[in-house]
Amino acid sequence: MGITRRVAVTVSTLLLCVGTSVGASADPISVLIAPPHDPDLVAATPLGDPWYDPPAGFESTPPGTVLAARPLTVRPLLTPVVSTEVLVRSTDTQGRPVPVVATVIVPAAPWTGPGPRPVVDYNMAIDSLGNTCAPSYQMPRGQSLEVVAVQYFLARNYAVVVPDHEGPRQAYAAGRMAGHAVLDALRAAVGTPALGLTPGAPIAMTGYSGGAIATGWAAQLAPSYAPELNVVGAAMGGTPADYRLLLDSLDGKNLASGVLLAATLGLAREYPELYPLFNDDAWRLGYLARDLCLPGFAIPGAVLPIRAEQLSDVPDVLDTPAARAVLADTRLGGLAPTAPILLYHGLHEFWITRANAEHLQSDWCARGADVRLVELPGEHQIVALSGIPPAYHWIDARLAGTPVEPGCANVR
Repeated sequence: MGITRRVAVTVSTLLLCVGTSVGASADPISVLIAPPHDPDLVAATPLGDPWYDPPAGFESTPPGTVLAARPLTVRPLLTPVVSTEVLVRSTDTQGRPVPVVATVIVPAAPWTGPGPRPVVDYNMAIDSLGNTCAPSYQMPRGQSLEVVAVQYFLARNYAVVVPDHEGPRQAYAAGRMAGHAVLDALRAAVGTPALGLTPGAPIAMTGYSGGAIATGWAAQLAPSYAPELNVVGAAMGGTPADYRLLLDSLDGKNLASGVLLAATLGLAREYPELYPLFNDDAWRLGYLARDLCLPGFAIPGAVLPIRAEQLSDVPDVLDTPAARAVLADTRLGGLAPTAPILLYHGLHEFWITRANAEHLQSDWCARGADVRLVELPGEHQIVALSGIPPAYHWIDARLAGTPVEPGCANVR
């Protein structure tokens, strides 16, 4: 490794040390000198609450089984609600049973519309590696900005399910894990009478950016993984559909490069075959960043961006069999959703380029899905706001039973 490259990564690592909590068994200096090559030491620190420990034998229960439940207060909300935190049996990327957490929020007012009360699956952009970054941890503490969107749907008298879709390992960017977590959270919500919902309730799914990863994967996995759910539509924006495209637009180029590094570390938690590709700097960063939330990754990205390739000493690491397999397995579009899809994306997007949405629409349409792509002026942060009115109006129409025009269309 060249001196300049080594200095860049070391300085970024030191920046991550600021405000990072490290375990009692090690300190930042020892990690910098001799980083341990141990996946357990780059895992998210447990919250220390035994409620999150699944009961013995949970593996033999069906996906979507509620393993534990407790009341939860979501702050701040204007609509009177009953909120419940549920621990649910789900399935990880490798097909193994795992527990996931979700928050089910049901308005206190009775549903007076036709049919059962609709349900909105709202997937927050967690984009983080720590357990304290999960929605179920942040919403009771008033730390989630996206609770404003949750409030919109509650004001419509819909129930809202907010999954901790990164799963028990906080595996940021692992789409299959996220899709399973979403679908099993919805199974639990509509299949548990005590929560006040109905199995046949119409379900709409939505999320932006990191939340769109979970939404897209849930939409395309639903027909095979949870066909009993009545999913009537999915609206997602700023969708990172193909991580190879992100390597072109984010890798070491801007402040979002730190987010790309977080995604690399998150993927390794679900794809441990990536760990042998890590060099000492990757293990340093993984250890120090293991509990960071999204804002923490902007520091090295803004001050001294580094490339994902700098986390390995393997030549052409992105073309190794392990890396190619993970990039292929995390690419959205390989399965066809049966529910109609709304994609919205920025015409001037330079973080998650338009090709992500355009290729995804093409892939899904080629497999027979009904996909409408709305391209709006602006880049990622602008469209995060300007895309809300058309997306939420579209969701309202789907939950009201209004059919979509079949086929695929583009709107600018």
